[in-house]
Amino acid sequence: MANSRKQDNLIGESNAFLSILDHVSQVAPLDKPVLIIGERGTGKELIAKRLHFLSSRWEQPYITLNCAALNENLLESELFGHESGAFTGAGKRHEGRFERAHKGSLFLDELANTSGLIQEKLLRVIEYGEFERVGGSRSVRTDVRLICATNEDLPDLAEQGEFRADLLDRLAFDVITLPPLRERTEDILLLAEHFAINMARQLHMSMFPGFTSTARQTLLDFHWPGNVRELKNVVERSVYRHNNDTLPVHQIILDPFQSPWRPEQRVKTQDRQSPPPVSTAPVAPEPATPAAPQSSATNGKPVLPLDFKETVQSFEVDLLKQALEESQFNQKRTAEMLGLSYHQLRGILKKYDLL
Repeated sequence: MANSRKQDNLIGESNAFLSILDHVSQVAPLDKPVLIIGERGTGKELIAKRLHFLSSRWEQPYITLNCAALNENLLESELFGHESGAFTGAGKRHEGRFERAHKGSLFLDELANTSGLIQEKLLRVIEYGEFERVGGSRSVRTDVRLICATNEDLPDLAEQGEFRADLLDRLAFDVITLPPLRERTEDILLLAEHFAINMARQLHMSMFPGFTSTARQTLLDFHWPGNVRELKNVVERSVYRHNNDTLPVHQIILDPFQSPWRPEQRVKTQDRQSPPPVSTAPVAPEPATPAAPQSSATNGKPVLPLDFKETVQSFEVDLLKQALEESQFNQKRTAEMLGLSYHQLRGILKKYDLL
């Protein structure tokens, strides 16, 4: 196996994986935008980097930016730069990513999260090769190969008016859609061994002793919603916990939170309320009644009194997590399942820090 492939973790021998590498090699030499689509953890950034280093721009800058990490104003400034005094705190001129990537490649991850303003300015850069810094009036020329990535269905978002159709047309000169790991079963053990060997080196083990047949079957049977990134975490965790260079790894720790002492979800009940004042007046005895079951709901109804805000938030978070899991963490499908628009869902996920 080529050394470069070991370094960038682009490892595999399945037909689905090899066809992607062929596709990348074919489109890499062209100075055209490329759109990479795939679930989380499938290696979109690795593919983008490969596109750059297989192109004629490989000696020039390769600049990256996650569009979901910044709000609209900061994203605009980071992409296109700003002039001195453009806004409070802009003490000097700032060169954006498009200027810094001149003659090279710019990789924009989580493209679906960009606003209409950002999409409009991206369209102008692609069409005319120029833009204006925030607070500026002079056009700045740039020569950048744009590579974008998302885990969303952009054509569907464009149909709903949530993504510019004309920008999608410009970006989609060619589209590379990455297969999820569950469709690359031939690669699971190959990747697992690669990650395990690297972890054994970090632990200064004399060698990696391998996996038992039970461990290998566990790896093959798991669905891997987090794809290669999740596989890497699981394997490294399992090797670290095993910490034995003579016996093969027999236990695959898929869920690091699993524990008999894992705390249950916090719910405020009557037990947490201040107790009522105790009366000293004599009270006539009442007939004994069966004790009510200790639960947070009776016949589907919550037990009162309760903390309304916390109870509602807890319900919403549980519902969001369930929908995300059932949609394989595809936010577009999650929004459809919940009857929300994509941007409504994004706002709620940010509210509960679930992004």
